[in-house]
Amino acid sequence: VSRLAARLKDNPEDAEGWMMLGRSYAVLGRFGESSEAYAKAAARMPRDAQLLADYADALAMAQGRTLQGEPEKIILRALTIDPDNVKALLLAGTAAFNRSDHPAAIRHWKRVLGLLPKESDMIQRVQASIAEARSLAGSPGGKARVAESAQARGGSRVSGVVRLAPELAGKVSPGDTVFIFARAAEGPRVPLAVLRKRGSDLPAEFTLDDSMAMAPQMKLSAFPRVVIGARVSKSANANPQAGDLQGLSAAVKVGAMSVSVVIDTELREPAGK
Repeated sequence: VSRLAARLKDNPEDAEGWMMLGRSYAVLGRFGESSEAYAKAAARMPRDAQLLADYADALAMAQGRTLQGEPEKIILRALTIDPDNVKALLLAGTAAFNRSDHPAAIRHWKRVLGLLPKESDMIQRVQASIAEARSLAGSPGGKARVAESAQARGGSRVSGVVRLAPELAGKVSPGDTVFIFARAAEGPRVPLAVLRKRGSDLPAEFTLDDSMAMAPQMKLSAFPRVVIGARVSKSANANPQAGDLQGLSAAVKVGAMSVSVVIDTELREPAGK
């Protein structure tokens, strides 16, 4: 990543390079830098709907996991260019759902169902999201579908305790932000669920579940195994920073209880550098 970033300083008009850098930063969870790289790519490739969808996604993560505002404007630009872009439709549905425009969410997600291959494992997740939106919108049959979906997802949570290694106790202040998160053991590094606590809460019990997801398609219940992490941040920055304290669990099955996470590592530089 650092080599690509250095190369782009010498060749700033390389749109494909900026797009690759944006994707690389997103995989590493460095969404602020990812959105900046995507912005440079989008300025040079303004008609690329997939690029715009990726940019909107990274920007939403960087600004606190919300699609409200500029990310949603970028999504609409993407759909104007390509009304069948799956990622843009998924994000548009999520944005509509989050502002309680359930009919619009259903419309976007139903369009996705018509575009996905029949064997796609995403179909079930999108159907569950549509059922939830129908229930909240008061559509006939919606509540029954949500009940079935909730029953199927009965084990879609992980709980446990986050502790601080004794040797790092002197580096944590009561007002520090503690991020507790889950991400897929295999797959995207985007957080599937996030919980905030304070340094004064440690040791802290936690429960992560599907209600803490930013996007209905990226939930704990969509993955069989996850890694639970905890990070102490003095800046309350959602992206890892040098000096943050972090700990990760081993991979656990979704539904696991009594997961232990020990914060035992000081980040010397942002993850991935």
